[in-house]
Amino acid sequence: MARKRGPSILPVTPSALRQNAILNAVGDATAAVVLERGALLKLALRQQIYESEQPIDEVYFPLDAVLSVVARMQDGSQIEIGTIGREGMSAFPLLMGASSTANVCYCQVRGEAIRIPAAVFRELTATDPAFRQLLDRYLQAYVNMLGQLAACNRLHSVYERCARWLLMTHDRVRSDEIPLTHEFLAMMLGTGRSGVTIAASTLQQAGFMKYSHGTITILDRAGLENAACECYEVAQQQFEGVLRAMPGARVKKADAGKRTRGSAPRRGR
Repeated sequence: MARKRGPSILPVTPSALRQNAILNAVGDATAAVVLERGALLKLALRQQIYESEQPIDEVYFPLDAVLSVVARMQDGSQIEIGTIGREGMSAFPLLMGASSTANVCYCQVRGEAIRIPAAVFRELTATDPAFRQLLDRYLQAYVNMLGQLAACNRLHSVYERCARWLLMTHDRVRSDEIPLTHEFLAMMLGTGRSGVTIAASTLQQAGFMKYSHGTITILDRAGLENAACECYEVAQQQFEGVLRAMPGARVKKADAGKRTRGSAPRRGR
């Protein structure tokens, strides 16, 4: 895994705040602190955010980057247990009084994020009840999603899970192109590379996406929604309350949880 590097750092702007659902909803006082004490970073693919059992010194609020929370086994194998995008923030352990995490976190899809020191984050959660309530609401939705995805990994086919993962990632970025290798996607889905290759090839043959030179391009969201399992709907519903205020968000109160049924048959069950 890539070691944590020194990314390019820029000042935080009001327009940047609006690109993260949590920061978009904070009050003026908290926004002013983030603008003053925060930093806007461009995160690289696989850039390390946290290492397991190491102190959490910084909190990241993705704008169009996607972070992956990964459990690492003793034999070195890894599996994704959660993802974080523009709907939320990293460093859940800080909300629960801990100072470190048992898991690894790194950048899954490169992009921008706002970073603030952990000490500033703790101060804001202690002095701004509305901010803390918003974070607790997000944490509850995240935990609920983790339970759903655990069931998903056990009960649904790799084809359906691959479609679900692509949709959830597409919701969090501002591009139809997602830089991703089959090897990396296999780790995200907790399956063999051969299974992911077959699932991705089937989705590509159906015209829902294409894969070329380490980049997946989404071509037909409706087709992917039809191919995905029910867990994509559940993820939408969990985060609908957080995401609906986002400019340009795909998840809206009027249509959260709805899926567009394409003409292609559901595969891989």
